Amino acid sequence: MNGFFNIMKPAGMSSAAVVAVMRRLTGEKHVGHAGTLDPEAAGVLPVMTGKAARLFDYLVDKEKEYEAVCAFGSRTDTQDATGTVLETGENYPDLDTVREKAAELTGDIIQKPSMYSAIKVGGKPLYVRARKGETAEVPERTVHIYAIDVAGEEPDHGVRIRVKCGRGTYIRTLCEDLGKKCGCPAHMRSLVRTRSGVFTLDTAIPLDEARELAERGELMSRMMAPDAPIGHIPRIYIRPRFSKAVAAGAKLPAEAVMNELPEDGTIVRVYLEDQFWGMAERQGDLIVWRAVIAPEN
Repeated sequence: MNGFFNIMKPAGMSSAAVVAVMRRLTGEKHVGHAGTLDPEAAGVLPVMTGKAARLFDYLVDKEKEYEAVCAFGSRTDTQDATGTVLETGENYPDLDTVREKAAELTGDIIQKPSMYSAIKVGGKPLYVRARKGETAEVPERTVHIYAIDVAGEEPDHGVRIRVKCGRGTYIRTLCEDLGKKCGCPAHMRSLVRTRSGVFTLDTAIPLDEARELAERGELMSRMMAPDAPIGHIPRIYIRPRFSKAVAAGAKLPAEAVMNELPEDGTIVRVYLEDQFWGMAERQGDLIVWRAVIAPEN
């Protein structure tokens, strides 16, 4: 069972717990996820099964989209609604002010996430240290925000925002920074990831539906092919007479390629008779495998 499932992770459940459920439902030992979501967040969670896990490094997950509620009036130690309040204020901004200040947080920005983030320092996630009462210097990071759309007001001084951003962005940190810009403490009240690369919310499968599909023996019908999320990568077609070398995972000569040969150093998808076999790289006059998937019989 080599492929991807686009799962709708519910709030209150860890990404690892979703993987455990999918492992039971598929009966596949090798199951993983791409792009961790915090337990309190909901939304798109790409789940890889079988050999598809070897394609993790080739996924287009640099662009993500989120919908969050930024709550003005208090700042917390976790930067979200689960934390202890550290600061309060009543200088609530209007929507025009929020839009103006949100625009200042687009492009490349520097973030300093909470001690309760999953960033590892010394090999240990910060949130593990925080829960043990330990302290550590939280590293700053540069992230890219493509756009912040201020969608409207929510009850109790909340503002709904839609964020399009790059990999590694902490939306709860963005909410706190937006509060600082507006002159009013803020934290993230709720979060839904609506897109991760090619995986979108409108096609995501709720876990309950995945369970029902598995009971009816129909879960496979919702699995995406291994090469579905990597269509951005160039493909090459191998001549049928090199089929034994392909099956053996051997290096292939440049003459084995039927279509235009990619530039030296290019990563490509490899196909033999229209079947996806994995990822390779051109190295001079050779095509060298990087990840062999092989079609299922």
